[in-house]
Amino acid sequence: MAELTPTEPARAAADAVRVVVVDDDALVRASLRMILGGDPRLEVVAECADGAEAVTVVQRLRPDVVLMDVRMPRVDGLTALRSLAAAGSPARVIVLTTFDADELVLRALREGAAGFLLKDTPPAQLVDGIHRVAAGEPILSPTVTAQLIASVAKPEDAERRAAALRALEPLTPRERDVAIAVAEGLSNQEIGERLYLGVATVKTHVAHLFAKLGVANRVQIARLVHDAGLG
Repeated sequence: MAELTPTEPARAAADAVRVVVVDDDALVRASLRMILGGDPRLEVVAECADGAEAVTVVQRLRPDVVLMDVRMPRVDGLTALRSLAAAGSPARVIVLTTFDADELVLRALREGAAGFLLKDTPPAQLVDGIHRVAAGEPILSPTVTAQLIASVAKPEDAERRAAALRALEPLTPRERDVAIAVAEGLSNQEIGERLYLGVATVKTHVAHLFAKLGVANRVQIARLVHDAGLG
């Protein structure tokens, strides 16, 4: 059963990011709730013990962000992610895991997860990560991006390389620069600093990349860049 534990309205800011925590370990849920409760800009609206309950709760409460364990009994995080995507849920899902190279995490990112966090992530980074995802940015470090690419792409595959190059052809030079920076795992702020662009301009370029490349997230942009041998 889902353990619904809404935050008291008086404690949450009016524009607080609404979060659902999904993990089969009650101690993990309690720890995450304690950490997130320390930030008045975050509101934990519910806790769920498995993916099946998460799908029901997320569709009903429509949170901004879902923190979801990838390995759970009954319905795992990957299956729940697919169900939410199929239902058109706007919630951005952050996958929780113990290992940064977990194959299920890689699959979840390819399915459209907004990113992932290790369960031992320091509290300040956890809170910052949730705010970044709520603002439309992914949680992908350069190291993790490299692991993803190594797991899902083979640069020596000539056919894949040719297809990736064709996909990137419609990009302007500046859009290509942004795509390469995305493939390195840089945030919008970091891309702006490298290319001397405002964050709003970077966001516009990223939106154009999504549209021109027909991708759903930054991981897929990174895959194309690396498949093409550009990053």
